Amino acid sequence: MALGYVRPARPQDAGDIARIQLATWRVAYRRILPRQVLANLDEAWLAQRWTAAVQEPPSAAHRVLVAVEQAEQSYLVGFAASGPADAEAQAPGEPAEALGPGVVAVTDLLVEPRWGRRGHGSRLLAAAVDHWRDDGFTRAVAWAFDGDAATRGFLTGTGWEPDGATRALDVDDMLVAQLRLHVAVPTEPTPAT
Repeated sequence: MALGYVRPARPQDAGDIARIQLATWRVAYRRILPRQVLANLDEAWLAQRWTAAVQEPPSAAHRVLVAVEQAEQSYLVGFAASGPADAEAQAPGEPAEALGPGVVAVTDLLVEPRWGRRGHGSRLLAAAVDHWRDDGFTRAVAWAFDGDAATRGFLTGTGWEPDGATRALDVDDMLVAQLRLHVAVPTEPTPAT
């Protein structure tokens, strides 16, 4: 029987986080992003960025959480990163004050595909929501690729909805459409079922 849990990321997790990010992007986004972009992503460079994010977050409200599957041994299988909404969370042409101070932005929420459908994404999201509530956030936003039905389905299945904002990322001279989803942060913890 496998058990799963979520904990704050540690600096020594950065290599696994980078590995999970690459593996997930190369599977989930292979029909969304240009092949050469996915092939040229550098795991060591990503690991350095994740080390910095864990060791020196811009604020106490910036968090990186990891999902762990524990069987005969423990495996890091997913991660979530979030922080106060900034310019990256805004839609093109949206005024800086449009999102407001009580908004948190999810920058990453990934579970390695081979560990999917075991509740890790739900545990990551639930743990993140607990932190958001403690930090006083009232609303959360996340950008999802228009072609990423799995992420959109997961988020909408947990109560998120598109807020009408869209953008197109220029990825190696290819425009990739995204839409922004949002959800109210519950004021009370959801009872365990």
